Amino acid sequence: MSAFKNSGGKTVLLKMAEAVQKNKDYLSEVDGLIGDGDHGMNMNKGFTMFAESIAGREAGFTEGLDELGNLLFSKIGGSMGPIYGTIFMQMAETGSEYDEIGTSELAAMLRSSLLALYDIVEARPGDKTLIDTLAPACDAMDAAAEQETDLAAALAGLKEAAALGWESTKDLEAKFGRSSRLGERSKGVHDAGATSCRIILEAMADGITELCA
Repeated sequence: MSAFKNSGGKTVLLKMAEAVQKNKDYLSEVDGLIGDGDHGMNMNKGFTMFAESIAGREAGFTEGLDELGNLLFSKIGGSMGPIYGTIFMQMAETGSEYDEIGTSELAAMLRSSLLALYDIVEARPGDKTLIDTLAPACDAMDAAAEQETDLAAALAGLKEAAALGWESTKDLEAKFGRSSRLGERSKGVHDAGATSCRIILEAMADGITELCA
């Protein structure tokens, strides 16, 4: 498996939406431990609206990412709307020129999304945010692209890196958001944004793998 057609990525997008829908209660539960508990509800709202929007029509991968990003940016509350909106819209902008998306193309899309996020937030790896999931996933994809790794193996590495990054947030002290007010007491719980980011990245990777099988 070397690449998938950008125009045929609708199933990947729907798998991402389905993963958020299935985990909405879990995401709110995680968020409720040190936050306000609405992360799952807000994410589910945005992804459900998106899934319903594209259900009856064709949608390419980057086309859909752009629509998803715009919808999340404008329709869901809290900080996650602008954050995920930026991630998906930047991935779409970077990938819009690709007819086929392989390891190097997906790596470029993910890296550009992280850099765009750095332009709007102060958080960096180690601050107990979704960046602790996204950044190592980007690093894994960059390494796979440099080594010209097959897409299937690259996606497996992405999932592993995202999971390890997510797990690391449990022992970190929150530096941003409502949970930062807890100081040391924010330790011992996974970050909600890092959790949703892991779920979304894993669903994306699984969807691409299935598409190319």
